[in-house]
Amino acid sequence: MVVRHEPTLADVAEVAGVSLTTVSRVLNNRGYLSQATKDRVAKAIAQLNYRPNQVARALHGKSTNIIGVIVPTVALPFFGELADEIETALAEHHYRMLVCNSMGRAEREREYLDLLVSHRVDGIISGAHNDDLSEYQTVRMPLVTIDRDISPTIPNIRCANEAAAHQATRLLLDRGALRPALLTSRTGPHNRREAGYRSVLEQAGVEPLIFTVDFHTPDDERARLIDAHLDAAADQIDAVFATDDLSAAAVLDWAERHGRRVPEDFKVIGFDGTSAVRRALPGLATVRQPLTDMAHAAVEVLLAQIQAHANGEDATPVDSPIELPGELLPGKTT
Repeated sequence: MVVRHEPTLADVAEVAGVSLTTVSRVLNNRGYLSQATKDRVAKAIAQLNYRPNQVARALHGKSTNIIGVIVPTVALPFFGELADEIETALAEHHYRMLVCNSMGRAEREREYLDLLVSHRVDGIISGAHNDDLSEYQTVRMPLVTIDRDISPTIPNIRCANEAAAHQATRLLLDRGALRPALLTSRTGPHNRREAGYRSVLEQAGVEPLIFTVDFHTPDDERARLIDAHLDAAADQIDAVFATDDLSAAAVLDWAERHGRRVPEDFKVIGFDGTSAVRRALPGLATVRQPLTDMAHAAVEVLLAQIQAHANGEDATPVDSPIELPGELLPGKTT
């Protein structure tokens, strides 16, 4: 039999010489079936390269064993490595992952959220950075966020950002910095890394100086804006705490172009500590986020929700956010 379309259950039944009901029973392991019948169905499935329709399974109340993961883009080292860790953690429980790159656009994130919900994935892990998406409040399926506060009722797993930023800023002062600036994506009470920076400077009696370059700024524009901030404050600062390593790398580039010796004249520390950036800049001082632990914690919380959902129960509430400690890596730039 030659099938010119994506094979269906009917095609499997025809090749195996059995009924549709029998094929369904084999796939779902229901009722008594002879081994010979199971073997004929298995042979037909292999011959046709039949793939079960996951959407149809979901519509019949069955698990798809697929988790949707929304991130800004896996092209960024932090989110690429986070997605890899989540995939590894999910595989341990026989789940697969569907990755959605929002590219920093709220409308794209809305479209992906709608896609995941309509395809009835078993759950969603969101690490995208668009604020005020009300659509998350209407999601009625297991949902966990990573480093993103959406709602008190949605578990958020993150690095202990404030404590880690406190350590990073303290290191700059201990190494002799007198006026460290903060380079971050946005300022405000939700920025716990900013809170850690401010608390250290307040204790030391130093006036904070904060530069902001939005997380979603295109690369060329981002480099230009960072240069502009540093140029304007060149005579006021002798160190920078950048709340991500790629920004810290841009600061190091600025320092080299302006004849600042690092760490003698100018000190720099970043945040994230991904393997990719550590390989490219092995001497960069940074805070390494516990990516493996964060991914496993997110998966464990999500699977607990999925199990409760399957049992028709409410998931056990968790104390959110779940904060995991970062690791200070002093490097050679402080």
